Amino acid sequence: MKDQQINLPYFDVLLTLLDSGHPEIDLAFGRHVHWGYWSNPEQALNTPEDFSKAAEQLSCEVYSAANVKNGQSVLDVGCGFGGTIASLNEQFLGMNLVGLNIDERQLEKARKKVVPQNGNTLRFEQGNACALPFPDQSFDVVLAVECIFHFPDRQQFFQEAFRVLKPGGHLSLSDFVPIAWFLPFMRLFNSKSSNPGFYGNFDLQYTAKRYRKLAAKTGFEQLLERNITVNTLPTYKFLWTLKQDFKLEDFSAFSQTSIIALISQLELLRYMIFSFLKK
Repeated sequence: MKDQQINLPYFDVLLTLLDSGHPEIDLAFGRHVHWGYWSNPEQALNTPEDFSKAAEQLSCEVYSAANVKNGQSVLDVGCGFGGTIASLNEQFLGMNLVGLNIDERQLEKARKKVVPQNGNTLRFEQGNACALPFPDQSFDVVLAVECIFHFPDRQQFFQEAFRVLKPGGHLSLSDFVPIAWFLPFMRLFNSKSSNPGFYGNFDLQYTAKRYRKLAAKTGFEQLLERNITVNTLPTYKFLWTLKQDFKLEDFSAFSQTSIIALISQLELLRYMIFSFLKK
């Protein structure tokens, strides 16, 4: 497990750019590696500084949906470079913060960047989201910020999240969610192959209805189902400003990014936040 790497060409490119000391990439993606959230999307500035603030706000929107409080134990699954853990570390006191990722390269950057403060403890561990390496009832909150579509089995992850949560604990996540009638078309776009393209293997076939059924099946009570698509749309305009750096002109990168942008603008694919309660 130690040397395992995920098949994400996007991260290969990003890590190379970060290691080369690219200042704009570091500012935009050195902390968070996910879409941004703008309260007023029409005021987005399309700069690395503005995108960095929006990405920080998206993390805040997701963990706020989990009702995070001082003194809690929080697990961030698919933690990337530790941005959400860093945000919690800065905003809360007396926390036990754990970041989990299957890719050791991302964890190495997180460990270098994030230092405990405010009486918090934190650590970053390598592991599988569908086989969490933690005892039962270890956490008050489990987060999955824009990563669950890479997991091999959402139900298995939900079962594991339920297992490691304490009674009264919260699971909060963000995901790209197709509207029901568009689902057959999403199956054509889904990526599960030996050569998955720029964004790696992903499954964008989970509708809001399927999430409701999954919550009930795994013992969760759903608390929140929030569509924030319009607040995330400036992300695509910003990505195109970096198209040469990110190799978005390559066919796979260009086609996948273009399709996701188009169907998101049409709200056929919605960016959503969900939160669930373990009773």
